[in-house]
Amino acid sequence: HIPYLRTLAQLNKPTILSTGMSTLNEIKRSVTVLYEAGLSPHHLSLLHCTTEYPCPIEDVNLNAIETLRNTFNCPVGYSDHTEGVGIALAAVAMGASIIEKHMTLDRSLPGPDHRASLEPDQLRDMITQIRIIEIARGDGKKIPSSSEEKNKPLVRKSIIAKTAIRTGEAFSEDNLICKRPATGIPAEDWDLIIGTHATKDYQEGAFI
Repeated sequence: HIPYLRTLAQLNKPTILSTGMSTLNEIKRSVTVLYEAGLSPHHLSLLHCTTEYPCPIEDVNLNAIETLRNTFNCPVGYSDHTEGVGIALAAVAMGASIIEKHMTLDRSLPGPDHRASLEPDQLRDMITQIRIIEIARGDGKKIPSSSEEKNKPLVRKSIIAKTAIRTGEAFSEDNLICKRPATGIPAEDWDLIIGTHATKDYQEGAFI
């Protein structure tokens, strides 16, 4: 709807464009129209959508969220017409920044939308779960969390004498093993220890 898109773009307000029933080229054309008519790129968000009520699971195609994000470099959300909340929650876990979900006071009412909608308690529960997922997604940095740090000395392993070892004997896979706790030479130094020689006697089970 080119005239409609141009009218909206001239307002230059935050704009959410749903993409149900659209090809990628159709979306590109619509976005171009919006930008050429005056919408600032930082005002645009897209919603992946499958326009069917309720939407069959096999037609959801959540991976299209990433396709839209990579193609248009803007926030992407999901307009959910599936039954229940599971797919919407999965979309949030995949990075959807907006969730559009229909609400009704009674899902048993006649009409196409009610079955794919949420009643107030369900909507409230979905929002609660979304907030939990947003926290759980974190910042993407792969480092030990603060809650993990306290477990490292207990869970990680040290290099230990598998058998009794005499002074001057070469350390090998036959006489060494890695076991908890991580209060001795760390298991990650295994290759540095193998082939060196004991400077003292070790009893079986002793830390090297």
